[in-house]
This record gives sequence, C-alpha cells and structure tokens, in this order.
Amino acid sequence: MRKYLRNFAAAAAALAIAGSAPAWAHAVIVSANPTADQHVAAGKLQVRIEFNSRIDKVRSRLQVMAPAGNRTDVPIDQGGAPNVVTGTTAALAPGAYVLRWQVLAIDGHITRGDIPFVVGS
Repeated sequence: MRKYLRNFAAAAAALAIAGSAPAWAHAVIVSANPTADQHVAAGKLQVRIEFNSRIDKVRSRLQVMAPAGNRTDVPIDQGGAPNVVTGTTAALAPGAYVLRWQVLAIDGHITRGDIPFVVGS
C-alpha cells in the first residue's frame, strides 16, 4: 500500500507541475521593419522582423508582393539572433507592396502574416 501511495503522490506532483507550466504559443511579432503602412525610400529594403520566440530560419520564408501582383522571394540571412528574421529585397520601385512572412517557431507551429508598406512618398 505504501508503494502505491508513493507512486500516486509522485504522479500527482508531476501532473501539478505540468499543469502549471506555461503553454507554448505561436511566434508573435515584437517589432518589424517595415512596419504596417510605412513609407520607405525606393531601392533595396532591409527587412527585419523580431519574434517572441526562436525561429527555424531554414524553414521560414519572406516574400514581397509587388503592385502588379508578382511575388519575389527575399533570401533570409541565417546568422544573427535566433528570434530575428532578416533579409534584403531587390530594388523596389515606387508603389504599394506587401511583405509576406511565414516562420516556423521552435514550438513546431507555422505562423504567417502580411505587412503592407509603400515605396516612395
């Protein structure tokens, strides 16, 4: 009976600890460049998105949607902080663009979104 009570107490303690552990959440943007609806100068754009968790950069992607609807991949830099995705676009002409991002967080979930921005004044 003592062995049973000891095992029961150990299992109850493990459940209590697991129940109080924080739940994993999807990657959420902490800061970004460009920001939504930001006006930027024509030319190449340094993209930088910081997340609240580590990102698998190899399995993530950045794309720029041009005013005409064309999509262009933005190569992701593999160095730097593990929660920051960076890359440099090709030269951008004036117009309304959308930065489309998709990241794989360490929790195994894919998060994606769009950041609209404008090139030129």
